[in-house]
Amino acid sequence: MTLQKIFPYIAEAREFAKVLKKEMTTTEKVIWDTIRKRQLGVQFFRQFPILEYVIDFYAKEIGLAIEIDGSLHDNQFLEDSYRQGRIEKLGVKFIRFTNEQVLSDLETVLVELEEVIKSLKQE
Repeated sequence: MTLQKIFPYIAEAREFAKVLKKEMTTTEKVIWDTIRKRQLGVQFFRQFPILEYVIDFYAKEIGLAIEIDGSLHDNQFLEDSYRQGRIEKLGVKFIRFTNEQVLSDLETVLVELEEVIKSLKQE
C-alpha cells in the first residue's frame, strides 16, 4: 500500500516542529535511533506537522503516526483523544507508547511496532 497524502498544516505547527526537532527528548532519541534510515522497512519523518499539531514520528507510505507519551500526557487525555481523532479522520493510524515502555522494554515496543508496520504494508 502506498499512502502519500499531503496534509494541511498551519505555519505555526511547522515552526514548532523545527524547534522540537532540535530538542528531542531522550525517549524520542531512543525511538529515532531504531526507526531512522528505513530500519523497519518504511521511512519515518520526525516532528511531522498535520493541521495545527505536530506528530512525533510519521511514515507517509503507510499512514502511521507514532506518539511517545511522557508524564505531561497523563493529564491531557481528552486533548490527546480530540487531537488524535481529528488526525485519524485524515486517514492516519496511530500507535502510542509511554516513555516508560520505551525506556524499560524497548524490545517489546519494537516487536509491536514491526507488527503494525507489517500489517499496514499488507493493506
